Amino acid sequence: MIDYALLICNFYSIELPTMKKLPRQAIFLTSCVLLLSACGSNNSTTNTGSTTSDTSNTIPIGIALAQTSNVALLGQEEVTGAKIAEQYFNGQGGINGTPIKLVFQDTGGDEAGTINAFQALINQNKVVGIVGPTLSQQAFSADPIANRAQVPVIGPSNTAKGIPGIGEYVSRVSAPVSVVAPNSVKLALKQNPQIKKVAVFYAQNDAFSKSETEIFQKTVKDLGLNLVTVQKFLTTDTDFQSQATNAINLKPDLAIVSGLAADGGNLVRQLRELGYKGTIIGGNGLNTSNIFPVCKALCDGVLIAQAYSPEENNKINQAFRQAYVAQNKKEPPQFSAQTFTAVQVFVEALQALDKKTKISKLPLPQLRTELSKQLLTGKYDTPLGEISFTPERELIQKDFYVAQIKMDKDGTQGKFTFLK
Repeated sequence: MIDYALLICNFYSIELPTMKKLPRQAIFLTSCVLLLSACGSNNSTTNTGSTTSDTSNTIPIGIALAQTSNVALLGQEEVTGAKIAEQYFNGQGGINGTPIKLVFQDTGGDEAGTINAFQALINQNKVVGIVGPTLSQQAFSADPIANRAQVPVIGPSNTAKGIPGIGEYVSRVSAPVSVVAPNSVKLALKQNPQIKKVAVFYAQNDAFSKSETEIFQKTVKDLGLNLVTVQKFLTTDTDFQSQATNAINLKPDLAIVSGLAADGGNLVRQLRELGYKGTIIGGNGLNTSNIFPVCKALCDGVLIAQAYSPEENNKINQAFRQAYVAQNKKEPPQFSAQTFTAVQVFVEALQALDKKTKISKLPLPQLRTELSKQLLTGKYDTPLGEISFTPERELIQKDFYVAQIKMDKDGTQGKFTFLK
């Protein structure tokens, strides 16, 4: 099936192995994305060798994301963004004529799986850099391994405090929660200036949720609101009646939920089922259409801060959006856009580095080190808008948004509506 898809791509003059003919029409890109996705290709490979990596035919970039477990509701969106990026940039010529090859490793939802995935990508697959992992909790465990091995890592969705501080080879294209989260609280107050009392819920076993709730709680206090209760839960929980009832009894005007899609969606649903009628804000872990089947019609109205808008008006976002919609029949979510962007940063840094010194001539350790330095020097026009990095490897991003979930009455369909 994969060979058949490649033959059809060649029919449209996209010669992936040779990279000689490079039309940029979005319809050709979309056709190849659809065909390769339909084939269900698995790009994971196992290569052995010493400290060298053959980059003369393809350039391997590691993708360590959660494809299974409860975290897969987020990780699957990231995988989609990565695959679209692979097809797009290879359709544009790859690394000055050499295609990239994404090497996927499933991290699962825990730290052990992430460590195993990173070690395989570094030592067996001989990748030049890694995009991942999905959760900040996983990053705090696995990123130090890559940093010690001097392999550059770009986090696509790691927004907890301290991620770039893990080491000089660690950066991210996901804006820190301290920048993004307060926007949703301010928007809620704009919609309803009568909000006074706030209840906060967070997953105590998730590093990101703990980091995010600290920002939410600080924002609530800084805005002069009354934090009436803080309720804890686990990302593996399914029954939230105790936490929801405790909070509802205090009559909050606003509820803020920091968790993941499955647990957070269930908490939202149970809050509504138990009679809560106030405003609900979801944290970044709920920032996915995969929560729609969890809370269905009761998702309606939830506010979530965003670091991406499908309406970002630049050429690369238009191409990304068109390819995503053609493949998935819905607008692209933030996690897909951020993962596409992480791959893009690696690609453009590799292109710039290759123009200085042919990367096929560099030993793998030197290539990884030079790539890590190079990615900090550029400005990148991405689906997120223009981004760059501080010397401390933190993301610089200009535009942020807030979206509100709008569900059909029967709860079968929903979308994120971006608010001004």
